[in-house]
Amino acid sequence: MATLILQGPRLTEHEAVALSESFKGTLHEAKGYYRIQVNGDVDPHRLAQHKQQEDFDINLLPDGFNPAEVKLLVTDMDSTLISIECIDEIADFIDVKPQVSEITEAAMRGEINFETSLRRRIALLTGLEEGALDHVYNERLTLNPGAEQMIAGLKANDIKITLVSGGFTYFTNKLKNRLGLDYTLANTLEFENGKLTGEIHGNIVGAEAKANYLLQLCEELGIKPSQTVAMGDGANDLVMMQEAGLSIAYHAKPKVQEQAHTSLNHCGLEGVLGLLNIDLG
Repeated sequence: MATLILQGPRLTEHEAVALSESFKGTLHEAKGYYRIQVNGDVDPHRLAQHKQQEDFDINLLPDGFNPAEVKLLVTDMDSTLISIECIDEIADFIDVKPQVSEITEAAMRGEINFETSLRRRIALLTGLEEGALDHVYNERLTLNPGAEQMIAGLKANDIKITLVSGGFTYFTNKLKNRLGLDYTLANTLEFENGKLTGEIHGNIVGAEAKANYLLQLCEELGIKPSQTVAMGDGANDLVMMQEAGLSIAYHAKPKVQEQAHTSLNHCGLEGVLGLLNIDLG
């Protein structure tokens, strides 16, 4: 049996009914989303056609995935949990944002190795005052729509939340404390006399590190990778996403959407709850 999840602000009951009839499935209405149960397989070509035509999210859950068994969500930070790329905003304080943003975009598309791209970007920030990070956090960093709703729903269902980032511990630590997250992993910027040295302290947190952390947490929590959800928007999230029972491309680059189990393009982060069969509060 296949399960389709429909959600989004423009989704109507009429459209949900029409889709359930198109796929010859049984429609179930929940709080904030619809679920269609289909006996047998879903034609991938018809599914892709509907996704292109409709202005709401339609997702087929992977075979064998059981939302009721999920115990851990691992999410990227920049442009996923939050609306900005922190390093691009930091760069704006010394007028190198265009150069840094160009490298960021290339890395997220998978055109440049992430570790190489990060070293290039950090080097451009050499000499920046530490106070610039405070300004970015206090004045520019905002959560993406639905973030707090998603977190509340996950906590209510005893699902632990991990924030992993190729960005910086300065931001992940603040978000962990602010939102009550369970775990974080990110890069540590190196400072000397209150200014950035242009270097990272310790090993770089890239694609492999994100994936390894997901597996490490599975061991610590005594759960299987099939009981995890991984979410991101860029190419450096793909290795992590391949390890999870459910991968979610959040308003992501095309390469990520092609490889993820599911994509959220019309919903905010509250859409994660629909994919996990959790009613929106």
